[in-house]
Amino acid sequence: MQDSKLASVLKYGLYAVALMPLIIFKEYLSPFHFGKVVIFRAWIEILAVFYLFLIFKDRSYLPKTNPIFWAVTIFTAIFGLTTLTGADIYQSFWGTLERMGGWFTYFHFWMFFVMAVGVLKKQEDWITFLKISVVTSFISTLYGFLQKTDIEAVVGSGGRSRIFGTIGNPALFAGYELLNVFFALLLAFWKKISKNGRAFYAVIMLVNLIAIFSTAVRGSLLAAVVALGLFSFFYTYLGGAQKWRRLMIGGVALLIILEGILILNHNASFVQNSPYLSRLSDASLSTRTVNTRFWAWESGIDGWNDSLKTIVVGWGPENFNLPFSKHFNPKFYLGPGSETLFDRGHNMFVEVLVTMGLIGFLSYLWVFGVLSVGLRKVFKHAKSSDEKVAAASLSAGLAAYIIHNAFIFDTSANLMMFFLAAGFIYSLVQSLVPAEETTVKAKRVPWRVTAFPAMLTIVVASILVIFSIHQTSIKPALANYASTRGIVASWGGKNNEAVNKFEEALAYNTFGEYEIRHRYTQFVLENISKFPAEERADLLLGVIDHAKKNIHAGDKDYLPYLYISRSYILLGRGDPKSPYNDLALDNSLHALSIAPDFIRTYFEVGQAYLNKKEFAKAGEYFEKAAKLNPDVGISYWYWAATVFDTGDLDRALELVDLAEEKGYVLTDADYLRILAVYSQKNNYKRVAEIYEVIVIERGSNIAQYSASLAATYQKIGNIDGAEKMARRAAELDPSFESEAKSFIESLGRKY
Repeated sequence: MQDSKLASVLKYGLYAVALMPLIIFKEYLSPFHFGKVVIFRAWIEILAVFYLFLIFKDRSYLPKTNPIFWAVTIFTAIFGLTTLTGADIYQSFWGTLERMGGWFTYFHFWMFFVMAVGVLKKQEDWITFLKISVVTSFISTLYGFLQKTDIEAVVGSGGRSRIFGTIGNPALFAGYELLNVFFALLLAFWKKISKNGRAFYAVIMLVNLIAIFSTAVRGSLLAAVVALGLFSFFYTYLGGAQKWRRLMIGGVALLIILEGILILNHNASFVQNSPYLSRLSDASLSTRTVNTRFWAWESGIDGWNDSLKTIVVGWGPENFNLPFSKHFNPKFYLGPGSETLFDRGHNMFVEVLVTMGLIGFLSYLWVFGVLSVGLRKVFKHAKSSDEKVAAASLSAGLAAYIIHNAFIFDTSANLMMFFLAAGFIYSLVQSLVPAEETTVKAKRVPWRVTAFPAMLTIVVASILVIFSIHQTSIKPALANYASTRGIVASWGGKNNEAVNKFEEALAYNTFGEYEIRHRYTQFVLENISKFPAEERADLLLGVIDHAKKNIHAGDKDYLPYLYISRSYILLGRGDPKSPYNDLALDNSLHALSIAPDFIRTYFEVGQAYLNKKEFAKAGEYFEKAAKLNPDVGISYWYWAATVFDTGDLDRALELVDLAEEKGYVLTDADYLRILAVYSQKNNYKRVAEIYEVIVIERGSNIAQYSASLAATYQKIGNIDGAEKMARRAAELDPSFESEAKSFIESLGRKY
């Protein structure tokens, strides 16, 4: 194979990366991220073998070093260094199954960048790459619009108001589309493209822009408007066509005016009746979503400031969850279902600072700095108007990316676009370097000199790539698929099949086990009552063993301890002297030492003490939970339920009132417990009120409740109500008929 043919193979192989944002592994955990990353990594490794062969034959395909190359390379190296110094090296290296980050994946993006700037030597090569990316983004946009339909084949369909295309999350989708909007804008002004071609890319830009607005992600919309305004400024400075200047400036002004109108009419019915418009019109900094971002950043920065080590090198990439948990803000917890775990900082600058320390943060800023300086040089010194407009559109796109990343984080599709942009900027900067400087050392090495070491290196590299693909792509994919079959089986009530599938997934002993173990444990805890009684203990002990494997050497993750504690609580329930209760207590208290303000852990400690019949101690922890966030009703209910057991009925009833005041909705079982107290105190009026909630407001069909309400009505003198409820009990259950007849006649009424 001739060098030119090999370079062409590599070139088209690199182009294929632009298609990867379309990949969805529908039947897998993390369907929008997992497939993209495992295919991307395997593909880059294969291309790397071809690239090694190419540079052995012709060193001119090695990338020329410049500030952009060094900035990207040094940040990648610091990513690796902080991985080795992090609190959880395994997670920093591999990332999580949910996001598929980690240094291993990032290193593949660096390899992609190196091969791209080495092989794509002509400006036309990069323009072709942008064309493929823009058309791919357009397909993702169309897929997103199909999510507004009920087409079952479209993942995420069902009349969705906020689309997410093939990326899986509205914010991440908006970030992916943002850069492609400015790629399309570049192509729309690239004079070497035909007039119809430029119009085609202009249409794509507008459609993609509409898609970004359809996500209703406010940070992304801000990024789009600011960046479009910036491009308009640059285009005006360049003396672009007056009609286009007016159109762009007018468009940006219109967007700002429309947003202003929405904000001013935030409380209007036409806005409030639309979840989409309501979200766009909400500019308040005190909304729940905004507050959770601020709290997460605050927790992360508090963790960054923990020690000199964390200040300098951080907690390690992909470890944001650790400082977040250690400095958890109790305001996150509003009750069951609350989002209480942030594995990312939702601000790349905060995240890099917290996870990679000052050295990572400064090198991250340096990447943007050298890209900006490079674009400034192109803007000032490029000889063609195409290159100047390219610098303007890429500058605006880079600004949009930076603003967007101040509110979210990177995933694979976004990083693919960023490295594509960085590569093209590198190419534009290199085009300013005199040709004689770029050809230094770019000479062909005789094959006879390099044949043996080249072939040996390529053979070894090929073996390593085959091994790597099997271990880091194929095995994780098999494990992921098996665990997903377990989840699907559990939805269908096939619990034994679910257990087998989870065990099969874990038998692969590969990346992603952390999440799979927790999913398995979660499934067992939620469904334990559905298994035969004689199987439950072994099942719980089995998932405890799995959860213990998620405890890493750093011992800074509270979550495994919490799952272990809950499993031991179930094993010890009903036996105050069971050693499992002490084990539950040991694990929950250890979790509490890691994350001292995590409210749910206090519940686990309290439950362990309840199992041991130590009601006063249980009450202490439920009280602490209530004081951590006084606005959470369920904490007061747990506290009240414990106080009932201590015999302080008046105090317990006060806490019940507080629980309801804070939004806790009592269940029928809760009401029955309270009923026993009011009956004991002979407060029949309150007993009647509670039965009315169960029977009348909630429409309970249990005949005994209606019969009990009838008896209570009799005691407080509501004869009509007593008769009505007695008849209702007989209607619900004919076995009550004779008793109801006697009761009604005792009231002096005819049955």
